[in-house]
Amino acid sequence: MNITTPTQGVYLRFFMHENRRHGSVLLYDWLLAEAKKLGLSGGTAFRSIAGYGRHGVTHEAHFLELAGQETVRVDFVVTRDLAEKMLARVRAENLQLFYAILPAEFGTLGGNTP
Repeated sequence: MNITTPTQGVYLRFFMHENRRHGSVLLYDWLLAEAKKLGLSGGTAFRSIAGYGRHGVTHEAHFLELAGQETVRVDFVVTRDLAEKMLARVRAENLQLFYAILPAEFGTLGGNTP
């Protein structure tokens, strides 16, 4: 049995519209690529079904009606230091981007996972 000590860290989340770009790249793709360059061990982009933001406008996923207007959430579960590196990278690009940081405990259970 493989037992690892849990790591204390944070859940770093970024929120944006699906069609938002940074340069010629979709912003969620840019975030994932930059995180990989900075050494974050993984990240995931999720598309929303429905929601509203600070302007109170409701967005719902309908076939073609709001193409590209759905919210995408990009998540990373990392140490606080890596989260700060990622936030610094986003700040360096002068991106206006909503984010959230939540406390997290993480690790790997069972098997011989590398």
